[in-house]
Amino acid sequence: MAFALEDLAALSLGRQFPVDARGVVDLVSATGPVQSQTARSPFIGLAARRLGTTHEEITAAYESGEIVRGSTIRGTVHTATPEQYAALGAATRVGQRTLWQRMLKLEHGTLDELWAATEEFAADWRTPDELQQHLHDWLVSHEGRDEVTGQQAGRYPAFGHGGLVRRPVNGTWSGQGAPVYRTLRPAEPMTPVDAVALHVRCHGPVSRHDIAWWSGLGLRVVDEAIDSLGPVGVQGPDGRSYVDVRAPTAGRSLDGVRFLPEFDALMCGYDPSSRDRFAHPGHLRRLWNLSNGMVLPPLLVDGRITGYWRATGSARKRPLEVVWFAGTRKPRQSELSEPVSSPEAALDITITGVTLTRESVSVGA
Repeated sequence: MAFALEDLAALSLGRQFPVDARGVVDLVSATGPVQSQTARSPFIGLAARRLGTTHEEITAAYESGEIVRGSTIRGTVHTATPEQYAALGAATRVGQRTLWQRMLKLEHGTLDELWAATEEFAADWRTPDELQQHLHDWLVSHEGRDEVTGQQAGRYPAFGHGGLVRRPVNGTWSGQGAPVYRTLRPAEPMTPVDAVALHVRCHGPVSRHDIAWWSGLGLRVVDEAIDSLGPVGVQGPDGRSYVDVRAPTAGRSLDGVRFLPEFDALMCGYDPSSRDRFAHPGHLRRLWNLSNGMVLPPLLVDGRITGYWRATGSARKRPLEVVWFAGTRKPRQSELSEPVSSPEAALDITITGVTLTRESVSVGA
């Protein structure tokens, strides 16, 4: 038995677009952590997966602590349940350890001592400046110096080890307001194996390269985790082995149109060389600007990423443009009403009109 691209896509869509999610927390539990460098991304992504999800619902889940946000794996921001976040934190401490050691150049203290001190300091909400000052004070106390080597200048090592969660101090959870940070105390200890298991469950089938890219863990650590979990492995269309849980959710097709957020899991949950289960590589190159790391919000049509969309501006009322790539199916005006209602409800905005634009994209190698 071997998987074709269509098999990989259908099985992953069954996980990423569950048919029975009862609410925001249930949806995040099923689909996994949501990449959240852009604060609005969780709102758009969750509403695309559970039609009718509102800005108020997602905000309430954040405010109650049923979902949390913070800097974790690969130096990115994710939204997750507290249990998921603890698993991400365990992976972060392993996957980013070499980077931190290179930046901090510790000779007397250890990273584990620094992380413990940071979490003790952040028992109450702390600003990034306070956390950075704490890092510098710790370096003076333990290393006899206060400088941090590297371009991050100490900001990311001050709060990005996965043990702290953040919240906005001004504006909304869907805005880019200034954050404060506090320690998350997990209900039980987590390990990188838990992060690997989480990714397989929410994104599978996945290759070892998919897991390594997503988690920031080295392939050796990933292989050890896979061996301990004992998942089912099947050969994929690229010759790689794709692993999955033993009783996966049934695959599904996804007819119609969905508006996905920047950095959606259908793109970021997989190794860059194997994202073609959901999109043509040429289309992905158009969406992802490697010079600045920004991503256009993907347009999903019949389970394939075939363009992008944008509702530009910050006004409560704004127009929306849908751009589809030449050679793909053009979305019909008659099928846009429901997908347009998702970002409206998720961002608490009103779409004043929708335009459709065709764009030619080079799909060569």
